Amino acid sequence: MRILLVEDDPALGQRLGDRLRAADYAVDLATSRAEGEDWPDLDTIAAIILDLGLPDGDGLDLLRYWRSRGVECPILILTARGSWQDKVEGLNSGADDFVVKPVRFEELQARLQALFRRQMGKRDNALKAGSLTLDPVGRTVADNGEPVSLSRREFGLLHLFMRRAGQVLSQGEILEDLYDLDTERELNTIEVLVGRLRRKIGKDRITTLRGMGYRFEA
Repeated sequence: MRILLVEDDPALGQRLGDRLRAADYAVDLATSRAEGEDWPDLDTIAAIILDLGLPDGDGLDLLRYWRSRGVECPILILTARGSWQDKVEGLNSGADDFVVKPVRFEELQARLQALFRRQMGKRDNALKAGSLTLDPVGRTVADNGEPVSLSRREFGLLHLFMRRAGQVLSQGEILEDLYDLDTERELNTIEVLVGRLRRKIGKDRITTLRGMGYRFEA
């Protein structure tokens, strides 16, 4: 899952980005309102973490801009502003959650997971496809109740496939979901990763459509 972090403090952005990457998110960093407005691929972002105190404008104006342009992903405000008026204005402007700095990373991660669950419209965290069950919070996978051991990238790929079961995903779309924009990426990386995942969950579960990409068979 890719997260866009909008934070003008480079040190804080780096620390939070590192923690999110360690939790298996791909993280892109924007440091101003202008960068956020011009971000090229918001349709591939799973969630946005937004600071309100930006050097070239108010984060609330950026939030309203996104919502007016049809950006639908969950947006979590992370700010030093802590008054009830700020919270009400943030939520009324289209934010899905409002968190006041400083906050423990564990709480921030839990709030992100709650937003993802709400977006999927499910109380149950687990994703299910046939005999496969994936728990995105516990980061476990089971096939017919038997644990399946996956690497971080394999887990991320399976999570993406199960969220979009039946859809054709190009190698480019998979790269965008699993890796940061700044990470050096090659298309054959996905071929290797898909091959490894097939060996662990069964080759028939992932169909290759030549020239188009891959489809996970639910």
